[in-house]
Amino acid sequence: MAHHDRDTGPAFPALLQDMVLDSDDVEQFLTKLVTIAGHSLSAEDDEVLCGITLLRARTKTTVASNSPEAQKMDEVQYEFDDGPCLRAARLGTVHYVCDFDTEERFPAYSEAIAGHGIRSALGVPIPLEGEATAALNFYSPLTGAFTGQAIGAAQQFAEEVGASLRLAVRIAGLTQSRADLRAAMESRTTIDLAAGVIMGQNRCSQDAAMSMLKAASSARNIKLRDVAASVLESFGQGPSRTHFE
Repeated sequence: MAHHDRDTGPAFPALLQDMVLDSDDVEQFLTKLVTIAGHSLSAEDDEVLCGITLLRARTKTTVASNSPEAQKMDEVQYEFDDGPCLRAARLGTVHYVCDFDTEERFPAYSEAIAGHGIRSALGVPIPLEGEATAALNFYSPLTGAFTGQAIGAAQQFAEEVGASLRLAVRIAGLTQSRADLRAAMESRTTIDLAAGVIMGQNRCSQDAAMSMLKAASSARNIKLRDVAASVLESFGQGPSRTHFE
């Protein structure tokens, strides 16, 4: 049965700008985004579950959801590595399931998701750049939950949030890059300090000190940084710190 009286026309661009300005971080922003998206496709008799799936390299992640139930429904789809939302993200096309009881494109997944009380679902691609792909995921306990008007509104929403999500992905990538850089620098600092300690104790060259560290790492089957940290701790140096944040 089709839904009725769904509010499918909010002024998203201005709203998104306010959301970005008011959000403390990317996750909070995306959570607000899916809350609005889910509400926009909901009706009085049905609160639609909504989430955002982000595919990068070999990972599938729900970066935001409007409820724990929405997150769980995404994870069910990931278990089968197929479904309307994953296909939307991978193929860049809308995938709508009107009734999982009669759906034939992915039978095993359909049976599983129906077992969670979900009867219809909608996957709408979000345009991104580079290797990442994404989709807005909508789930409903009612059959025929998403009318043509609702699907059109979801597509418009995905287009309008695309730029913001691209920015969020870029920010997340930069944040991860900074974290990786900081970890690498801290590891390098620890190793260099440990090599210095060994050089002082054994009156040897840096190459010789590094060879000792690498030999210990190989013999004990632990990371070079951890060997270096244990050397510093044994000489009361404590954990190393980089001189930048």
